[in-house]
Amino acid sequence: MLHMTRISKVLVRQLKVARQYTNPPTLSATQAIEQHVRSGARVLIGSGAAEPQHLVEELCLHASTKNLSDIQLVHLMTLGTAPYANEATSSHVRHNAFFIGANVRNAVRSGMADYTPCRLWDIPTFFRTQRLPIDGVIVQCAPPRDGFISLGVSVDILKSGIESANFVLAQVNPNMPWTIGDSLIPVSSIDAFVEHEEPLCELQPPALDIPALWIGKYVANLVPNGACLQLGIGGIPDAVLAALKGKRDLGIHTEMISDGVLDLIDLGVVNGSKKNINPGAIVTSFCMGTRRLYDTVHDNPLFQFRPTEYTNDPFIISQHDNMISINSALGVDLTGQVAADSLGHRFYSGVGGQVDFVRGALRSKGGRSVIALPSTAKHGETSRITLALASGTGVVTPRADVDFVVTEYGIASLRAKTVCERAIALIQLAHPKFREQLMQEAMNHGLIDTGHILPAGHDESSRYDIDLEGECEFVIDAESKNDSRTIRLHYRPLKPSDERNLKDLFYRLPPESAAASFGLPVRNLTERQFQQLVSIDSANSVAVAFFAPEVTTRHGVNQQPRDRLIAVARYEHHHRKGLDHVPATVVVDKAYQGNGIGAYAIAYLASIAKKRDIFGFEVMEVPGDTQMERILSRVFESVDVQPRCENQDANTAEAVNVPSADGRTRLRVDLDCMTAAYASRFT
Repeated sequence: MLHMTRISKVLVRQLKVARQYTNPPTLSATQAIEQHVRSGARVLIGSGAAEPQHLVEELCLHASTKNLSDIQLVHLMTLGTAPYANEATSSHVRHNAFFIGANVRNAVRSGMADYTPCRLWDIPTFFRTQRLPIDGVIVQCAPPRDGFISLGVSVDILKSGIESANFVLAQVNPNMPWTIGDSLIPVSSIDAFVEHEEPLCELQPPALDIPALWIGKYVANLVPNGACLQLGIGGIPDAVLAALKGKRDLGIHTEMISDGVLDLIDLGVVNGSKKNINPGAIVTSFCMGTRRLYDTVHDNPLFQFRPTEYTNDPFIISQHDNMISINSALGVDLTGQVAADSLGHRFYSGVGGQVDFVRGALRSKGGRSVIALPSTAKHGETSRITLALASGTGVVTPRADVDFVVTEYGIASLRAKTVCERAIALIQLAHPKFREQLMQEAMNHGLIDTGHILPAGHDESSRYDIDLEGECEFVIDAESKNDSRTIRLHYRPLKPSDERNLKDLFYRLPPESAAASFGLPVRNLTERQFQQLVSIDSANSVAVAFFAPEVTTRHGVNQQPRDRLIAVARYEHHHRKGLDHVPATVVVDKAYQGNGIGAYAIAYLASIAKKRDIFGFEVMEVPGDTQMERILSRVFESVDVQPRCENQDANTAEAVNVPSADGRTRLRVDLDCMTAAYASRFT
């Protein structure tokens, strides 16, 4: 009996293998649809460029001519025709979108089609648990090989649908690429082949406008070398990819790719060498683009096409160090809530994988999540940054999950920020013509304190100057070789949202140091005075903030490093007559003094000022403290030292050469006289 059981098991395995290499019947589209599609069926159809258009058209025609009813077609966004979204077929076939594309948007808005809000990661579970049961699947595939078909350019939710459905029809198209990864299906799972050759739908790269190019530049600044990327499709993702050409060793783990990645592959920028899992491979669930992209992924082991239960699993995503998720949005309110699938009561797209990757990236070591969007809509008539999302608008990414927001006017870091800090940062990302209104609305609703000061600026000059960002290295604590350590500082323009950072720096300074640098009693500064210090009118002033990574220890365990403001260099220029030397200052955290940071900061500030046709700096020094004079002497070939006398107001041109009673010394330098050693650093 045991022997017979073993024989039976062997026969079963042999039968399975035999069936695996036996192709299903090849039928016409009409025959395949007639034999398998019945009234009341829920049918999943291929996604994106893999929509089996020939079979879909036949299904809709068959449903109409045979008077079938209540057939539901479900899918992600498709690029092909959508006869199931026409009024003529609406009494027979109804569409249910997991993600709304342009070809079904009007049908959803008019009520002829439905929309199911869901995350891509969840959809395979819906199929397998019968929460959303699938009767059949209609796909497009590459011609079979050795008992398998490849799902080609779209694996996404199709593989789980095939494994859960009662019947599967496959349109065999020689134009479909054979993709590698987890894209293969045994022919034993297919009930009928329908051979039909047709071009794959293509998506041409969009033209990149000026806002998209600026956004790309800002987002690229948040991407470190060796990062792993997730991007979507459209102008902004393409602009980001175009701005990444100077990076190194990037990897990709995403739900979809487009033509934008191809140039980075050719340049060697994307090589996947730093990926923690699937090193060297580009992992995606589908692709949409031109024939160039489809030809590139064909039989190419560089690309691994996997189902969304893998690509969009936040746990899998989080295993990549420096995971950077980059997603678009329709709008963001001043608290950080993100609208991505609807505008008011009108559904526009879908949840997609945004939340999957936002949360996965935030769990990644060194990970970041970026929401990127233009600041305006309707040709500049409407702000996408608003006090609150419009009535009826759904929140796709909650405010607690939002990390960075980027528009063509800059970058806002929202994580661990108060509602007030978020509102201040996001107002700076709005188009300048909407900022005053947003500021007033925020005050009226208690998001920001009444009378809060923000920078002036209602034109393009108020754009965040990313070109002023950079990095530099210094040797710290070099009393002996054993004590020396090298730190890398990051510097950037000071922002209104840096108020808390500036306060922390000031309160770490001895009072005399703050007084020397800013002429203010630091222990008694008001909120308004702090706001004035961080509200930089970029047309007239520049303030550069220097940040150092600091590691704190709790209970003997090193915590994750955080960037701490350790120095600020600034000048103010109000174009007043007779003011040839503008007021300038630099302040450095006491723990970092004596290491050349102050000299570097003032030299960098001078290089900026010189490009803006400023002749010289005037720096004030308190009695008995010659530190500023020593710093300037390192940077400039000569320093003009002028003791101050009574009744001088440093802010008036008429009193420039009149001394004052506070006893401080005026130090003047000409920017053309920078030493060669420092001038060469900023050429």
